[in-house]
Amino acid sequence: MLTWELRATGRVQFVGFRRFARTCALRCSLTGWVRNQGDGSVLIEATGDRDKLELFCELLRAGNRFVDVRELRIREQDETVVYDDFTIR
Repeated sequence: MLTWELRATGRVQFVGFRRFARTCALRCSLTGWVRNQGDGSVLIEATGDRDKLELFCELLRAGNRFVDVRELRIREQDETVVYDDFTIR
Protein backbone atom coordinates (compact mmCIF):
# COMPACT_ATOMS: atom_id res chain seq x y z
CA MET A 1 0.00 0.00 0.00
CA LEU A 2 1.01 3.57 -0.73
CA THR A 3 -0.03 7.00 0.49
CA TRP A 4 -0.26 9.81 -2.07
CA GLU A 5 -0.73 13.51 -1.44
CA LEU A 6 -2.76 15.10 -4.24
CA ARG A 7 -3.42 18.79 -4.86
CA ALA A 8 -6.24 19.63 -7.26
CA THR A 9 -6.63 23.05 -8.85
CA GLY A 10 -9.26 24.43 -11.20
CA ARG A 11 -12.98 24.61 -10.46
CA VAL A 12 -12.71 22.51 -7.29
CA GLN A 13 -14.25 24.61 -4.51
CA PHE A 14 -17.95 25.38 -4.01
CA VAL A 15 -18.90 22.74 -6.61
CA GLY A 16 -19.14 19.60 -4.43
CA PHE A 17 -15.62 18.45 -5.26
CA ARG A 18 -14.84 17.11 -1.79
CA ARG A 19 -17.96 14.94 -1.83
CA PHE A 20 -17.13 13.86 -5.39
CA ALA A 21 -13.56 12.97 -4.30
CA ARG A 22 -14.90 10.95 -1.35
CA THR A 23 -17.28 9.04 -3.62
CA CYS A 24 -14.43 8.28 -6.05
CA ALA A 25 -12.14 7.21 -3.19
CA LEU A 26 -14.72 4.83 -1.76
CA ARG A 27 -15.34 3.41 -5.24
CA CYS A 28 -11.59 2.72 -5.45
CA SER A 29 -11.43 1.26 -1.91
CA LEU A 30 -9.11 4.02 -0.69
CA THR A 31 -8.84 5.60 2.74
CA GLY A 32 -7.67 9.07 3.70
CA TRP A 33 -9.13 12.56 3.63
CA VAL A 34 -9.91 15.62 1.49
CA ARG A 35 -9.95 19.29 2.52
CA ASN A 36 -10.20 22.75 0.95
CA GLN A 37 -7.14 24.99 1.05
CA GLY A 38 -7.09 28.76 1.45
CA ASP A 39 -5.54 29.24 -2.00
CA GLY A 40 -8.57 27.72 -3.78
CA SER A 41 -7.03 24.29 -4.26
CA VAL A 42 -8.10 21.04 -2.63
CA LEU A 43 -5.65 18.80 -0.77
CA ILE A 44 -6.17 15.04 -0.66
CA GLU A 45 -4.28 12.32 1.16
CA ALA A 46 -5.19 8.85 -0.09
CA THR A 47 -3.92 5.40 0.86
CA GLY A 48 -4.32 2.21 -1.17
CA ASP A 49 -2.82 0.03 -3.87
CA ARG A 50 -1.07 1.77 -6.78
CA ASP A 51 -3.64 0.64 -9.38
CA LYS A 52 -6.50 1.97 -7.22
CA LEU A 53 -4.70 5.27 -6.65
CA GLU A 54 -4.13 5.63 -10.40
CA LEU A 55 -7.82 4.93 -11.10
CA PHE A 56 -8.76 7.49 -8.43
CA CYS A 57 -6.63 10.12 -10.20
CA GLU A 58 -8.27 9.30 -13.54
CA LEU A 59 -11.73 9.70 -12.01
CA LEU A 60 -10.79 13.02 -10.40
CA ARG A 61 -9.35 14.36 -13.67
CA ALA A 62 -12.50 13.31 -15.55
CA GLY A 63 -14.58 15.33 -13.08
CA ASN A 64 -18.31 15.76 -13.58
CA ARG A 65 -20.57 18.49 -14.89
CA PHE A 66 -19.68 20.79 -11.96
CA VAL A 67 -16.02 19.92 -11.32
CA ASP A 68 -13.16 20.91 -13.62
CA VAL A 69 -9.74 19.72 -12.43
CA ARG A 70 -7.16 21.69 -14.39
CA GLU A 71 -4.14 20.27 -12.59
CA LEU A 72 -3.65 17.33 -10.25
CA ARG A 73 -0.24 17.27 -8.61
CA ILE A 74 0.77 13.95 -7.08
CA ARG A 75 3.43 13.33 -4.46
CA GLU A 76 4.08 9.89 -3.01
CA GLN A 77 4.58 10.02 0.75
CA ASP A 78 7.66 8.39 2.26
CA GLU A 79 5.53 6.54 4.79
CA THR A 80 2.19 4.82 4.31
CA VAL A 81 -0.50 6.25 6.58
CA VAL A 82 -3.35 3.92 7.50
CA TYR A 83 -6.83 5.43 7.89
CA ASP A 84 -10.12 3.76 8.81
CA ASP A 85 -12.23 5.59 6.22
CA PHE A 86 -12.11 8.41 3.68
CA THR A 87 -13.29 11.62 5.32
CA ILE A 88 -14.12 15.18 4.34
CA ARG A 89 -12.32 17.71 6.53
